Amino acid sequence: MSGMASRIKKLRGQAEGIGSHVQPVKFLNQDFEALRQHCLETGTLYCDETFPACPSALGYNELGPGSYKTRDVEWKRPTDLCADPKFIVGEASRTDICQGALGDCWLLAAIASLTLNHEVLCKVVPSGQEFESDYAGIFHFQFWQYGEWVDVVIDDRLPTKDDQLMFVHSASGNEFWSALLEKAYSKLNGSYEALSGGSTTEGFEDFTGGISEWYELDKAPSNLFKIIQKALRCGSLLGCSINITSAAETEAITSQQLVKGHAYSVTGAEVVSVK
Repeated sequence: MSGMASRIKKLRGQAEGIGSHVQPVKFLNQDFEALRQHCLETGTLYCDETFPACPSALGYNELGPGSYKTRDVEWKRPTDLCADPKFIVGEASRTDICQGALGDCWLLAAIASLTLNHEVLCKVVPSGQEFESDYAGIFHFQFWQYGEWVDVVIDDRLPTKDDQLMFVHSASGNEFWSALLEKAYSKLNGSYEALSGGSTTEGFEDFTGGISEWYELDKAPSNLFKIIQKALRCGSLLGCSINITSAAETEAITSQQLVKGHAYSVTGAEVVSVK
């Protein structure tokens, strides 16, 4: 009966719009606006006890508490790392996403593609977030999970070594939206290490609620190039990668200067005249 009651409650909530982008489900029942307002009224910076700045948030194996990779890690806020931190400098772009010491290139490719579609980006990265006005050390992001939009709240304490961000960072040293997005996605999945290894289409689905399609080049339809062009015109998110057949091929570079086992975002498909 409890399972049926839970399902009925969820269906009623969906009928009222709960789980939509406008009324996302509050992850772990955390209300961003209420938490932010409390911090502003008390003059404190938010500390998220559900995803604390401690070893367990980093990982469980290679990034576990006893790993040499996590030695000397310090959790610092952007305000501790630079004099003039910004959430987004100008507009979000592909150069805002640089990989750190985590094997989540699949996620980075998905985030890079996300910057090409402003409408979808605004769903994942809610507007009105900044470090200048009413800063309280709290941010939030939205992801599609199991048929509904979920709002994930985080504090802005980020793992660093030698005053440098350990994981995703922007090419601009004072921009932090991509690092904070990665932290929110890590919280949703349990830890940073949980993001090590994955498929770009996983990120696409969690950013859009859409359904992904796969094409293998050796079995691709003859009109694949036109399919790609049409998808890009429609605002779809596209990625690609080169599979490896052995560990020795990892990070191997092809004659076209592409890296095997690495994920890429597809940003365009054009016909050009050569010679």
